[in-house]
Amino acid sequence: MEWLGEFWAWAWARHHNPLSWYIRPLFVLPLCYFAYKKSVTGLVVTVIGVLTSMFWFPAPSEADPRAAEFLAMEQRYVTGGWTWTKTAMTVLVPVWFVLLGRAFWRRSWITGILVINVGAALKVIWSFYFGGATAWSIVAPVAIGAVVCNGVLVYVLRRRRKATKAP
Repeated sequence: MEWLGEFWAWAWARHHNPLSWYIRPLFVLPLCYFAYKKSVTGLVVTVIGVLTSMFWFPAPSEADPRAAEFLAMEQRYVTGGWTWTKTAMTVLVPVWFVLLGRAFWRRSWITGILVINVGAALKVIWSFYFGGATAWSIVAPVAIGAVVCNGVLVYVLRRRRKATKAP
């Protein structure tokens, strides 16, 4: 099992690269697309992408001190003792993915956009609750991700509505 610890250290060092923080929210778009198309394979590939994206980029030569402190808190959170509250909060992550997928599977664009924004808000709230001021390091990636996802989805929704109204 030593290899698992080595892999975790290797992956965690790469998670300090800000690109991994900015790319992760963008996986919402393919998740919405594949749910809309009812492609289970696409959904599985997207979830695998989310889970592996933390180590797609090289470890930064110098990490932002606030981001490093936030990630240290996150690592303590993940590796620390588990309580019922912590377990319930952690279960919210896959529940969020299911709710988002379900919204687009059922073609409920407004519900899906609402799920995206509630998830982004909860991520920021959780981060400030557990990370204090270090949470400012994740606000930009979460906010930019939400704005991009909202923008793309609203654009596509308007185009679809316009296309169905055209004679």
